[in-house]
Amino acid sequence: MINRILIRVKVVQMLYSYLLTQSEFHIDAAPEVHSADRRFAYAAYLDMLLAVTELSGITTARGREARALVVEKILKDNRVGQALAGAEELKAAITRGTTDIDVLRPYLQRVADTIAASEAFRDYKKIKTRTPADDARFWSVVLETILLKDPEVMARLRALDGFTGKGLEMGLAAAQASLAAFGDARLGYINAKTDLQRSLDKAYDLYYGIFELLVELTREQRKRLDAAKEKYVPTAADLNPETRFVDNAFIARLEADEAFAERMEKTPSQWGDDPVLVPHLLDAILSSEIYATYMAAPSTDYARDCEFWREVCKTIILPGEDLAEAMESRSVFWNDDMQVMGTFVLKSLRQMASAPQGEPLPFLPQYKDAEDEAFGPELFTLAVEHRDEYRSYIDRFIKADQWDPERLAFMDIVIMTCAIAELLNYPSIPVPVTMNEYVEIANSYSTARSGQFVNGLLYAVCEYLRGEGKLLK
Repeated sequence: MINRILIRVKVVQMLYSYLLTQSEFHIDAAPEVHSADRRFAYAAYLDMLLAVTELSGITTARGREARALVVEKILKDNRVGQALAGAEELKAAITRGTTDIDVLRPYLQRVADTIAASEAFRDYKKIKTRTPADDARFWSVVLETILLKDPEVMARLRALDGFTGKGLEMGLAAAQASLAAFGDARLGYINAKTDLQRSLDKAYDLYYGIFELLVELTREQRKRLDAAKEKYVPTAADLNPETRFVDNAFIARLEADEAFAERMEKTPSQWGDDPVLVPHLLDAILSSEIYATYMAAPSTDYARDCEFWREVCKTIILPGEDLAEAMESRSVFWNDDMQVMGTFVLKSLRQMASAPQGEPLPFLPQYKDAEDEAFGPELFTLAVEHRDEYRSYIDRFIKADQWDPERLAFMDIVIMTCAIAELLNYPSIPVPVTMNEYVEIANSYSTARSGQFVNGLLYAVCEYLRGEGKLLK
């Protein structure tokens, strides 16, 4: 029910926010000021990060010495060691011979054994769901309280050319800062994926929330009719009101539906505490031609009652400013959901009009199938993990004689990154479908001419990928 059109929009939005605000994990560059302290600090900094890699069970040695340490499985699985093992800067430092990790390596197995028996490791293991920030903090403690407290390790460090105590302190501080930055970056990635899922869940909440709004409008009218009877001098119409609206058969069935009631119990009321929205919408409905025609009809039945609410939703509730304003204060995720969710509400109302009596109302599921459910998180992950590769395809065709560099908005880059991720990883989705969807997103969410720009550049990227044998559809 949450279709891929909306999923693509949300992935683009989350990727834009993530890439715009993330704090990247990186290896510091060598210092430009070459004092003795700074020179040794940088060497110690590299040694400590490589030691973390080794202590994670990932060897940085080559040839006959390429034997990984025997470490606890939890340490092998931690994300810090894996990230450091893939850091090109550290690989280059080993190749250049600007690190002393070979000197320290013979003593690291004993350090690994000390870690396994430490209080810090016991506390680390107790964490049920370890985040990247937890991994980073653990290794920061290990460096300071275990690695640099090992007598043999310290003896070897002190014997190195250029050793200074201040340099060692500076190297430790730099290593801990890089670890903390990694924790922040990876936590931001996890938070972005969590927000993506929350956004999709909130869209589905809105779908049910619109049905709940219909119930609230009916209840508000019941309150008004009851209040009119309590007037000091009620009229005959007050005492004997027309109740077709509040007796609407569809609303009665909706209120009695077990699945709907269960959903409303799990989800806090979207509208019950709003003193403005429900009365304003109800006034708009009661003064409408749709209401007048409905109330004046000689008779009604369940199908006509469904159609009444479908017309009310289509012409009064969904396009009205009252609902749009109310949504802004309820969820930051609803700004772009109303058109899609509103369409599915109207579709559901049409289906419910012919639903057999005595059966549950046919609410749409959150996703059409398991593939749609996995599509958003998978697409986001692919776009993040391969963004440098995908950006290289984009940059290949950013030429000053063909494209105006000022038109290269960051949102355009994000949109094309998601599009390339989809083109390369979802063989069942036709290329024209992917192209058209992301061009539409560019038209709606980027600059005035972004759609044309994205279309042209994606076409060039597709032709290149086909020529390279990477795009086979």
